[in-house]
Amino acid sequence: MKKAFKVAGHIFTVEMPDRYPLWEMMGQYAPFEIPVGDGEAIFSLEWVPTLPDGEKTAVYTETPEEEGQSRIELYRTARGWRFEMAPTAKAAICCRMETDDDFTRAQLAIVPERRHALFALNNALMILYAFRTSGLRTLEMHASVVIHGGKGYLFLGRSGTGKSTHSRQWLEHIPGTELLNDDNPVVRADEAGIVRVYGSPWSGKTPCYRNLDAPVGAIVRIRQSPENRATRLNIVEAYASVYSSCSGLKSERKIADGLHETLEKVVTAVPCFVLDCRPDHEAADVCYEAVK
Repeated sequence: MKKAFKVAGHIFTVEMPDRYPLWEMMGQYAPFEIPVGDGEAIFSLEWVPTLPDGEKTAVYTETPEEEGQSRIELYRTARGWRFEMAPTAKAAICCRMETDDDFTRAQLAIVPERRHALFALNNALMILYAFRTSGLRTLEMHASVVIHGGKGYLFLGRSGTGKSTHSRQWLEHIPGTELLNDDNPVVRADEAGIVRVYGSPWSGKTPCYRNLDAPVGAIVRIRQSPENRATRLNIVEAYASVYSSCSGLKSERKIADGLHETLEKVVTAVPCFVLDCRPDHEAADVCYEAVK
């Protein structure tokens, strides 16, 4: 069985046996499903029973910064790329994915443990999406996003700094605010330079999978502080701030060039701030006054 999904205007397909139990776990993808053949897919992912071992050269390992975060190892192979993933730093590899050079075709093998199946699929698709769209004026972000007044506001920051908490403060204290995504939204810049933020099937621990989008009103980096203060960033500061929160294989020249081109469009079109703040409602008020 093959199914197609459209996220931020980009279509991809997933193919697995008809009765493979993973299909039943994919409720978060339902808002993004479209008929197969309704547009050209930018990449495809196929489930396979196994992937044979072969020669590989280590390229990169994403080491978890916190307990409970996943580990991703990246290798170069004769056919393209190989990813090996584990749910935690010390856990055994639970899934492997091989792709061609430009991330358009991929195969995913999952160890026979049902509890890791959705983890494997989500991470495989997020990797493929981020790498494949890097040259398409698209950024897969690590951020929490709210919509207010018809505009989207992205809150960036390292894990644990309070992105979700700040979104919650907006939801509770800024009337008319709604949550778009709480972990992995997508940002796109069109040919006219208009920057929009989109919901995605990936939202971390918060089940918020909304197929909605809005023009970006501002991008705000959250930093913990004993006082609440918002500061507008200049272009160079804004570039560095957004760069550190976008996904992509930044050591690969083609991907890095695509990210740079998109980042340039984003930070010249969207006001960016840093918010030094406490986790309280006054922080939401200070941020709102700065960005509106």
